Amino acid sequence: MKTIVHRANNRGFANHGWLQAHHSFSFASFYDNEKINFGALRVLNDDIIAPKMGFGTHPHDNMEIITIPLKGVLKHKDDIVHDDWQEVLPGEVQVMSAGTGVQHSEINGSINEHLSLFQIWIIPNQYNVSPRYDQKHFNKKDRENKLQILVSSMDDANDDVLKIHQDAKISRLYLDESNMFDYTLKTENHGVYVMVISGAVTMDNQILGPRDALGVYATHKFSCLANENSELLFIEVPVN
Repeated sequence: MKTIVHRANNRGFANHGWLQAHHSFSFASFYDNEKINFGALRVLNDDIIAPKMGFGTHPHDNMEIITIPLKGVLKHKDDIVHDDWQEVLPGEVQVMSAGTGVQHSEINGSINEHLSLFQIWIIPNQYNVSPRYDQKHFNKKDRENKLQILVSSMDDANDDVLKIHQDAKISRLYLDESNMFDYTLKTENHGVYVMVISGAVTMDNQILGPRDALGVYATHKFSCLANENSELLFIEVPVN
């Protein structure tokens, strides 16, 4: 098994006043030639957005974009299906296949509460597809001490998850203190980028705290031990 540790305090950071942005991988003004990507995972941004602020209309193409609100109210509109603001709330996940091109806007829909979210970009395995949008609510109870799959590939037969154009899997897990979880990878060509959302865990003899991350590859299975009540985000992607 091979691993790479990314500590929370070594991420890129940009303070735009209205936006506090942490970048796990090179993004915008943050560049680190050892943090360009993890296989098909290109971006993992950890953003806090001030009330009523956000990103105006801007374009994307040929990227699978997944947004996971953690706190607050995200409002979104696009030129695919939403010409008016669409709410995306904590507990929900949003996916957008940019494909041949999409224009969209994202704002904090609250007038008094900050918005916290993860935004993930995954390089697709099909280019120039028709743009598409989807979102879905996931019950928190369904990730208590078991893996809750949020996003998988288009050819996955599971209709209870969101789909993207890549042989990838995005999951969340809430692990009670002292519990152990074994994660099994799809194939030997896949790796998993594990972000600790909250709590503290031990993986590969590394103690990881909030927003620390571990990239795991060249293995079939690995284990995670919760040192305290912890929540984890797993992003499994092709790495070879």
